[in-house]
Amino acid sequence: MQKATLGVIGLGAMGRNLVLNAERHGYAVAAFNRSAERTRTLVRDRPDGLIVPAYGLEELVAALERPRKVLLMVKAGEATDAVLTGLWPLLEPGDAVVDGGNARDEDTDRRIEAAEAAGVHYLGAGISGGAHGALEGPSIMVGGSPEGYAIVGPILEAIAADGPEGRCCAWLGPGSAGHYVKTVHNGIEYAIMQGLAEAYDLMRRVMGLPIPEIADVFGAWNRGALGGYLIEITERILERSDPETGEPLIESIVDAAEQKGTGKWSSQSALELGSPAPTIAAAVFARILSSLKDERVAAEPRLAGPPERSGDLAIDEVHGATLLTALGAFAQGFRQLRDASNERGYRLDLAEVARVWTAGCVIRAKLLGPIRSALLESPDLPFLILAEPFRSTWGERQAGLRRTVVYAHRNGIPVPAMSSALETFDAYRTGRLPANLIQAQRDYFGAHTYQRVDREGSFHTEWESQT
Repeated sequence: MQKATLGVIGLGAMGRNLVLNAERHGYAVAAFNRSAERTRTLVRDRPDGLIVPAYGLEELVAALERPRKVLLMVKAGEATDAVLTGLWPLLEPGDAVVDGGNARDEDTDRRIEAAEAAGVHYLGAGISGGAHGALEGPSIMVGGSPEGYAIVGPILEAIAADGPEGRCCAWLGPGSAGHYVKTVHNGIEYAIMQGLAEAYDLMRRVMGLPIPEIADVFGAWNRGALGGYLIEITERILERSDPETGEPLIESIVDAAEQKGTGKWSSQSALELGSPAPTIAAAVFARILSSLKDERVAAEPRLAGPPERSGDLAIDEVHGATLLTALGAFAQGFRQLRDASNERGYRLDLAEVARVWTAGCVIRAKLLGPIRSALLESPDLPFLILAEPFRSTWGERQAGLRRTVVYAHRNGIPVPAMSSALETFDAYRTGRLPANLIQAQRDYFGAHTYQRVDREGSFHTEWESQT
């Protein structure tokens, strides 16, 4: 019996479609799921395919050619550890394991150590694109063993999305580099989604545009600099009617956003690194606030807002605000990746990260083309807004962002992503911030010392002394 080239453990929507993707590219795939019925269904649906069913880990490993290549598509955390506990004794030195789940970077680093002790190559792969992307071609961000990538990389590249600069799959660095990049990818995703939701809310609640008209606005934006997957699906969502009522389906969806944790992980890591990513954090907190649906409904009649709406706002100004918010999300995300790479020794090529994101993933966008060009020209660029064409975009669009934020605040409309993007850009372009007062306060109550503008060294003042 011919051996399979790749083994896949976990046949949920993502795992199943990755199996079908690999099979379509000519690879024989051994497939295993804890629930045997999913395995049987997959094989039954592909009677003439290249799928080899396995109903246990031993059977899966026995079905694979050497060196064995195993892709894990199981729930992150304890479920992944449970599978690995059963898998390690069955593997041999030189085999390669790829974790394709949304694992935390510290878990990936721990598992790499365990794999190295067994002589097994371990790779953490962030896979973006959802179930459809898994089938048609996702973006794959790989970190871990470079020797392991030499073994399994050709398969991953074959099934990845075909972008404008090649396959959207690459080995990005050692250790947990791949999973870390995916975590920040998801943080950027949170921020862009929140910015789009705020633009929709302004057009719907204050400007009074009907939903089909708002869909047309997003469609027009998708043909310009803001174009990308998230804009594209927003237009499609707003175009969809509820078959039961005939009204826009969006109006029937409860306004409480859920999260799986990656946005939170991204923000937690930014805080630990001391990397400025406030727009991503604002998007996470916006989801948390949205989940307080019952409390918000109860508070609405008790907490008065502005007595009446005032001022006007142009669609082009909202467009500028949304564009700069998305740019702010990318700028903060790439800055965080830069800081993490320096701190953790990932040695990330940020231009290559941008290339891998140009197709297949949720945040694929036209902005990534000029982002990649800027990073190729200046690999150590500290903040994207300093490079062209982004510096010019800021100059041309900042007035619209300012007017949009002021208009929203005047009318009691929350725009946390837009506001934080503006505040971040304003803080970054300010040569002297009021943090000198904060340092004086810290020295007053905690003797934390401060530095002076006119000489070197650390200083402390006895603030309560009268002399």
